[in-house]
Formats: sequence, structure tokens, C-alpha cells
Amino acid sequence: MITLTDVHKAFGPNHVLRGVNLEVPTGTSCVIIGGSGTGKSVLLKCVLGLVTPDSGTITVDDVPVQDGDRDAFLARFGMLFQGGALFDSLPVWQNVAFRLMRGALKRPKAEAREIAIEKLRRVGLSPDVAEKFPAELSGGMQKRVSLARAIAAEPEIIFFDEPTTGLDPIMSGVINDLIREIVTEMGATAMTITHDMTSVRAIADQVAMLHGGKIRWVGPVGQLDESGDAYVDQFIHGRPEGPIETLR
Repeated sequence: MITLTDVHKAFGPNHVLRGVNLEVPTGTSCVIIGGSGTGKSVLLKCVLGLVTPDSGTITVDDVPVQDGDRDAFLARFGMLFQGGALFDSLPVWQNVAFRLMRGALKRPKAEAREIAIEKLRRVGLSPDVAEKFPAELSGGMQKRVSLARAIAAEPEIIFFDEPTTGLDPIMSGVINDLIREIVTEMGATAMTITHDMTSVRAIADQVAMLHGGKIRWVGPVGQLDESGDAYVDQFIHGRPEGPIETLR
């Protein structure tokens, strides 16, 4: 579904991506791990066409991401943002139905609200939540609303940016289980970036480690502990000693 070939991206003297190669098969869940500032978010933005690589190619279904109708291209994606990114001034159902009330995906208001309530149910929230505002919800409920919004338009591809940031371990487990269930049910292709190794093991089919601007290792999540890569081993076990330099 998604192929990155020798992708480079620099911002001035800061070379963030230094030849990224990665293939994400259709219908699989790929989790990208790596330290802060290693370029994981930049990589996602390149796939979405929000950032243009300096060189290399990125294709979705064999079509370069910069080609064709941008609205139609972006309509294929759903996104769960790290901070939730809900609109404070809109009730929950309008947050969930935001894309369904605009652009190429526009639906009648009543239909959009009905879909929003159905997606809220899918993430374990009752219909009475629909008329509340984000500030009236707990952090875990806000994350569920964000997940409902990400799947509202039945996207083929879903991106999850640090989906459990700021959540307690129990709610993190709930969100991880929902992501796994929903991606499987929809048959969607998923790309996730996270530091949370519990999330990695819960939602990944495939794991890729980004370090030094390149993908150091890719493999099934079941092989993560026997990767044979010193960088992967240090990262997944949180060891201060190893090839990844830490500030002291």
C-alpha cells in the first residue's frame, strides 16, 4: 500500500531523513519506533504530502503521493493526532463528523450526526456524549472521540501519532485494544509512531526502527526481541548504555 524508496529530507543543515526505505503491505499495522527527534513525524508528513522530500519516491498504491487529485488522495486517510486536536468550540459529534460535513465527503447534517453517534458507540461512548464539548470530557474520553473522528469516513489508511500519550496504563490498554480491533475490522492499513513499547506489542504486525535518518531494522513484531540489532535492543529495553547516545 505504501512504499518509501531512498527518501531524503533536510531542513537547512539538519538532515532528518537520510535514505528511508520502507514497505507497508495493504491491511497491515506498521509501527515506527525511534527516539525523539529522529524524524518519525516528518516521515508521516512526507507520506501525506504535507512535506515534500528532497529526493526519493513515496507511492500509495503505486501512485506518487504528489500526483493526482489532492482532495481525493487525502480522503483515503484518517488521522489520530498526538494531542487529540479536537475543536474546543464544537460539540463532540461535530468533531467526529468534521470531514463528513465538508468537501468531497460532505453528507447532510442529520446523516453526518447519525454516523458520528455510531462511531462514538464503536469506541465505547454513549450517544449522550455527542452533545458535550471536549472540555467536559476526561483525557481518555477525548482520545476515544479523536479515534472516532479518525475512522468516521471509513478510511483505507489510518495514521496514529503517539496514540497513548498522556493516558494512564489502563486507558492506554483500552485505546490499544480499540485500535487493534478497529484496524482489523476495517481491513485498513495502519501506520503508528510511538515510544510506548506496550502499544507496539499490542497493535503492530510489523515494526520499523528509525534512527540516524534511516530504517535500521524492519520485521514482524514477534521477532522484535530477537532482532539482532543493538540499536533496537537498547531502545526496546530502555537501556542507557548502547549505541544510541543519551544526554547526561
